[in-house]
Amino acid sequence: MNTKMEKAINEQINAELYSAYLYLSMAAWYSSSGLKGFANWERIQAQEERDHALKFYDYVLARGGAVTLTPIAGPPTEWRTPADAFAFQLEHEQKVTELITNLVNLAQKEKDHASYNMLQWFIDEQVEEEENARDILDKLKLIEGEKGTGVLFMLDKELATRVYTPPVVEKT
Repeated sequence: MNTKMEKAINEQINAELYSAYLYLSMAAWYSSSGLKGFANWERIQAQEERDHALKFYDYVLARGGAVTLTPIAGPPTEWRTPADAFAFQLEHEQKVTELITNLVNLAQKEKDHASYNMLQWFIDEQVEEEENARDILDKLKLIEGEKGTGVLFMLDKELATRVYTPPVVEKT
């Protein structure tokens, strides 16, 4: 792996760890707001993001590169409403999609076919990440339109049923 690709993937490791940190912060905010189901959903989201970071981490090492961990910026800790938090989450996932797209473009430019191939998994994953945030945000907007707190608790209960499924580790 060339140094440009290695540096870019190391930056992505940091971005993925920031995402995990952000979603853990959201989980804490939801929990302190009495929305344990939302907190559960975000804790699992944080686990997924950590696993994304580790997927990049393992890839760099498998290619003979060096992993360079850098400080992770502190995330926000409060949002006005759950809808505001999910709007923030959707915007964040769109930024991550842009970062992944930039990595794909770099892999193409550098003719790094192995990295290009590995990044395809992340392209698919980002479609799912944005869709999940958008779907929940759309439901929250409906709830706000109805001004019904009972519906919010129903959604909270639905989010509480999410379980963590570790990714299948593929040998590279």
